[in-house]
Amino acid sequence: MPSNVDNWEEGENGSFDEANPDSERDLDDYDNSERITSINLDDEPTSPTRFGMRQTQEGGKRGEEHVPISRSAYTFTACAVINSLTFGYEIGINTGAAKLIQDDLGLTSVELEVYIGSFNIFAMIGTIFAHFLSDSFGRRRALQTSALCYIIGYITMASSLDYLFLMVGRAFLGLGLGLGIALDTMYIAEISPACHRGYLVSWSHIAQNIGILFGFSSGLIFLNMPDNVSWRWMFGMGSIFPGVLIALGFLVFPESPRWLVLQGRHVEASKVLAQIYPEDFDVEVIVKDIRERIDKEEEANRATGWDVILFPTPAIQSILVVGIGIAIAEQATGIAAIQYFLAFLIEETGITAKEGQIGVLIGLGILKLVFTAISGQLLDVIGRRKLLFVSLAGMAFSLLLLSVNFLVSTRNTSFAVFGIALYLSFYSVGMGPAAWLVSTEIFPTSIRSKSLSVATFSNRVVATLVSSTFFSLAYAISWAGFFLLMAAVCLVVLMFVWIQVPETKGRPLEDMTLHFAELTGDQNFLGLENNLAEMKDTIEMTEAEMAYEEGNLSGTMA
Repeated sequence: MPSNVDNWEEGENGSFDEANPDSERDLDDYDNSERITSINLDDEPTSPTRFGMRQTQEGGKRGEEHVPISRSAYTFTACAVINSLTFGYEIGINTGAAKLIQDDLGLTSVELEVYIGSFNIFAMIGTIFAHFLSDSFGRRRALQTSALCYIIGYITMASSLDYLFLMVGRAFLGLGLGLGIALDTMYIAEISPACHRGYLVSWSHIAQNIGILFGFSSGLIFLNMPDNVSWRWMFGMGSIFPGVLIALGFLVFPESPRWLVLQGRHVEASKVLAQIYPEDFDVEVIVKDIRERIDKEEEANRATGWDVILFPTPAIQSILVVGIGIAIAEQATGIAAIQYFLAFLIEETGITAKEGQIGVLIGLGILKLVFTAISGQLLDVIGRRKLLFVSLAGMAFSLLLLSVNFLVSTRNTSFAVFGIALYLSFYSVGMGPAAWLVSTEIFPTSIRSKSLSVATFSNRVVATLVSSTFFSLAYAISWAGFFLLMAAVCLVVLMFVWIQVPETKGRPLEDMTLHFAELTGDQNFLGLENNLAEMKDTIEMTEAEMAYEEGNLSGTMA
């Protein structure tokens, strides 16, 4: 089919004028090399051309005119992040309660490793069903189902009398995590204006750190109780947060507008968007843009079900490498093992008093929370890539300091705690919030649930390997060797981000596939984009001509 894409030049206000109507070229002969080589991964979206990212009304002109964050957007975001708060609480209580459980039930080191690592194994099972649950019943119902699993898990663990019953409760907690680990970030990304998406999605990681801090503090609350009773109360308290989430899902926050559009429920989607955007904002433009992008993605992929992921086009393949790769990298840096075994690690530094350990844990929790909040302010200002660079370089440096401290014969307790604090701070300012944000942003709407399920599954596989081999690996290669290995992994991840991960700040979700199509020269998607643009131009020109003729006719009759 002939294409005039080369013969159009951008005019004023984003319009296009035909420069040479007599010159036509076939789409297959179109040379994308100049455009592809000119794209820089650090580039932020500017006023797009036809063949580049098309202009929409979402978030103003792609971040050029900021739409204010409405009270409803804040409310819906706050409700959704209770999911991450619940997960954070689980991390926090196990950091302190794991030792109490080991003493109370008489667990061996291997059983303790299995107890910690199994959480991620059960989470992997949950991720298998996460996409089906989210796509079939919606993001909100999926969040509520995840919360229900958490409640069952916490109550079961709090009442367990032996290792088997404990693991049954652990299984339900893992299923809850697998079903919901990326759901709140996906939900928030789908309700947020593009210019505020980074900030609002960062609330998820902030909530997780608040949950971790609550978990750390629970040890202080029940400090004077007998050890065999205190850890049960700690787990019992965990059922409060998911219970609140279930109630709010019925009473307060609505379904994701993008999921509603995906289901053809455009009127409902418009009503939700009307709550999020200002009163004078034309939300129908957003609904139309979402629908158009979903249609283009589905037609370009020419596949259904899992074929899009199993047999991807070059653009989708590049997206999967980045989205799944960054999810794997988030756990490969050792954060799960260090957080879960933080109490054991603090004891290794020389702090043996229970009160002192809890004090250090709370201090580290506050520090993580502060730097996560700082990250939320920076994600939409300096971008995701730059924060990831700073984060990974700082994490590698911190781990190197820890390695040196554990290498010397006389360990410095203060220096070791400083190294741990530095590592957690650098993780919280970039790798923690930005990794899942990037994964959520780049996956096309039509396959977002499936892609995030694969990313979550991969993330949990790596978390399982790292956390379930933490003690064994540290004893095999020494603490110094373990920290040195993790520092090397951080540097490898840094290179991956440098080479593969583009800047996603300010880009509407529906345009990410086109962006990767341009990067990879994916003619399957680029050709469709061009053809649809031509059809749209033809329709608009025809309507304009009809209006002109009607005007002339009216003037003649007058």
